[in-house]
Amino acid sequence: MITLYHCHDARSFRPLWALEELELSYDLRMLPFPPRFLKKEYLQENPLGTIPLLVDGETRMTESAAIVEYLSRRYGKPGGLAVEPDEPGFGAWLNALHFGEATLTFPQTLVLRYTRLEPEARRQPQVADDYAKWFLARLRGLEAIVSQAEFVAAGRFTGGDISVAYALLLAQSLGLADRFPPAVADYWARMQVRPGFQRAKAAQKAASAAQGLTAVPVDQL
Repeated sequence: MITLYHCHDARSFRPLWALEELELSYDLRMLPFPPRFLKKEYLQENPLGTIPLLVDGETRMTESAAIVEYLSRRYGKPGGLAVEPDEPGFGAWLNALHFGEATLTFPQTLVLRYTRLEPEARRQPQVADDYAKWFLARLRGLEAIVSQAEFVAAGRFTGGDISVAYALLLAQSLGLADRFPPAVADYWARMQVRPGFQRAKAAQKAASAAQGLTAVPVDQL
């Protein structure tokens, strides 16, 4: 049984979404955010205290985009979430997996930190605004792709879309979605109506209720 440690709508939503798209069985263990402060026993599972943590037999992984690639390659079917080296779009797929995290999610973590997570006296509105602008500027790369295509690679929904679309979910939580370019807004709307996305949303809600955890979305921190 695959086990995923997850916080509501955090980076661990990427592997959760992939698990649902692949229709795999898994054990979802919900944690309060940030778990390294609010669930210190979790440090015994992941000394970094970060999420996600995916456990699959002897395999333990903590990088959300890498987990999407792992699940896609290990459990996916041909023409599914993974793009093979001999397929058109292989490079675009790999690029999207990393673009979603390194380019689009990273600046938003600083917006989150300096608007929601730091104590009031330590918050830095100027820093948060600068990184929000950085994120929005980087959307030009995504806009150039999705203004011409339905998906980010290979002409179909892949793990690259999961990586990129999660960054848009985080942006929505941070109040940045009304500043998306039109093509990006349309792409984000398409991603949200996917059954796999909706099942992942429902799964985290149900798991939180079953485990007695009150889910606190980012926009309510």
